[in-house]
Amino acid sequence: MGAEKIWNAMEVAERVPDNGSTSVIPSSSLTIDTSLPPPQLKPRVIALCKDLFKKWSSYDDSCFSVETVSGGITNLLLKVSVREENGDNVLLTVRLYGPNTEYVIDRKRELQAIRYLSAAGFGAKLLGIFANGMVQSFINARTLSPPDMSKPKLASEIARQLRKFHQVEIPGSKEPQLWNDIFKFLETASGLKFDESEKQAKYDTIAFTEVRKEVMELKGLTDLLDAPVVYAHNDLLSGNLMLNDDEGKLYFIDFEYGSYSYRGYDIANHFNEYAGFDCDYTLYPAKDAQHHFFRHYLQPDNPQEVSDEDLEAIYIETNAFALASHLYWALWALIQAKVSPIDFDYLDYFFLRYNEYNKRKDSTFSMAREYLGDGCWVR
Repeated sequence: MGAEKIWNAMEVAERVPDNGSTSVIPSSSLTIDTSLPPPQLKPRVIALCKDLFKKWSSYDDSCFSVETVSGGITNLLLKVSVREENGDNVLLTVRLYGPNTEYVIDRKRELQAIRYLSAAGFGAKLLGIFANGMVQSFINARTLSPPDMSKPKLASEIARQLRKFHQVEIPGSKEPQLWNDIFKFLETASGLKFDESEKQAKYDTIAFTEVRKEVMELKGLTDLLDAPVVYAHNDLLSGNLMLNDDEGKLYFIDFEYGSYSYRGYDIANHFNEYAGFDCDYTLYPAKDAQHHFFRHYLQPDNPQEVSDEDLEAIYIETNAFALASHLYWALWALIQAKVSPIDFDYLDYFFLRYNEYNKRKDSTFSMAREYLGDGCWVR
């Protein structure tokens, strides 16, 4: 697997649109090693902040504090506090990209969208770019837990916010990327070699001819549903949702998987995340809970006025794309199993997602075929 250099921080910083503002996004060529322990990480983060924001360049290191907020699969998030000369404390978030994430994330695509999403009120403000990450404004809120997402009040707010998110216009091609990404993942995932014999033996049990057939069949089904194409978050799990309890304000964060895609896929991918960190898919929302979400998504001001026909259409669409979500993350996991230094059993995760796809496939295809009518669907 040869690495393809997807983006260059300086180059992208020059091209990121500023929506008419005169501000220029500062950029730095510095790289920070995410594997460093906190005591060694801190002075490098401070040096980065001084390089990006010249007004702090002469500050003593004691004016800065750095703490880890979270360490996800593809990011390390750090909270930086800067005590300025006037006594004010400025809070920033430094996001460090995980090693080898360029195999599964298009950073250029993310950075070109983030300004428009920020202008529309989503996520943190982009303040600076460096070689393997970005600096953003700090959001004073807590990260949701998986059970939070299924609470009716929060579910309705997520639905309303997701509708607004899907209405943001991002310049450039509006071709949906879902199947392009899945086929790219499939091509990469089907040609891996592992150094560990146990991993290789497990990998060798995967029938990629069968996986390709499933991808083609599901794409054929979803194409018939004619789902609306929107700018989608594509990774709306609990860790990418934050809530300020005092203000009741909900935030969507981390748009690294964002792209133009299908409405039903973005909703379905969110529903699959109800399963939580233990991947308990018995927690996938029942039809009534889905209808509650759909009503607030389709008609935020008058949720009870959504017609039964509209509810059924988006229900079929979403649950068909739930299968695509399982295939996407299953193939993603295989690539991570090869390139990620994180101690996580990605191979097991492939089988978990692919088995869930197979478990739900027949009933979902049958439901969609009945909805479409026999004349529209040849299996």
